[in-house]
Amino acid sequence: MDQKKYFEKNRITKLFGIDYPIIQAGMIWCSGWELASTVSNSGGLGLIGSGSMYPDILKDHIKKCQRATEKPFGVNVPLLYPQIEDHMKVIIDEGVKVVFTSAGNPATWTEKLRSNGIKVCHVVSSVKFGLKSQDCGVDAIVGEGFEAGGHNGREETTTMCLIPDLAEQVDIPLIAAGGIGSGRSMLAAFALGADGVQVGSRFAATKESSGHNNFKEEIVKAKEGATKLTLKEITPVRMIKNQFFEQVMEAYKKGADKEELTRLLGRGRAKKGMFEGNLEEGELEIGQVSSRINDVPSAQQVVENLIREFFKVKDSI
Repeated sequence: MDQKKYFEKNRITKLFGIDYPIIQAGMIWCSGWELASTVSNSGGLGLIGSGSMYPDILKDHIKKCQRATEKPFGVNVPLLYPQIEDHMKVIIDEGVKVVFTSAGNPATWTEKLRSNGIKVCHVVSSVKFGLKSQDCGVDAIVGEGFEAGGHNGREETTTMCLIPDLAEQVDIPLIAAGGIGSGRSMLAAFALGADGVQVGSRFAATKESSGHNNFKEEIVKAKEGATKLTLKEITPVRMIKNQFFEQVMEAYKKGADKEELTRLLGRGRAKKGMFEGNLEEGELEIGQVSSRINDVPSAQQVVENLIREFFKVKDSI
């Protein structure tokens, strides 16, 4: 079977002009131009994670990505970012064609982006916000389940429950995220009603990921139960249970309020762990699927493995 031909009529491949309906998540400190361009060159859609970048750094990554690939790529933009207007100006000025927004109201920027010829996808963790995003005019949505790493929804709805609910109630293309790191789970997402998948943790532990090698090795070491969703009072985040995590748990035991938790988190905690490799004091954001990650391959190998296993399992059913 021609694998690319199989996905020719898929709503996600048609929307973004890609070969496979595989989106590499825009993860802070891990998703630079090298990872994004490699995924795009491999047939998926690579995303630059702007949440850990100043506007000038983002501009540099976009330019490098444009030089490294002729294929479509995009930028992930957390809408709570303080320099959001500067980020959006860079994205528009540099001719980026795809933007994935998250952590905020999609109504704020969707019309502006689309009026500049940019396709917009918004990340949601509930049907309520999926419908709201559709009403705002986004081109597609990512339904991100409780299993996902990094910042997550407060509802704790799993991917297995969220995706079929969204598939029944929204009309626009739907991308499944959370707990997806293999062709088998990709196929499961399609069975639940998704048109494509967004993969984060599996791409965080690749050669092209800009995460620190210490962090990548910690992902490989992670076993079942190694992560937990916490800090809901600030912004829910799933992280590896390390020394910093234990400090957070101790703070909860002592009845810490939002202000105290914010002080404990401080600034640059994720950078310290994921980018600088401080495994004890840093915030190590990763998903539950980390327990199934056992190596650090190239991003191209990840895409190839996803597609190979997808068809192998599909043809065996």
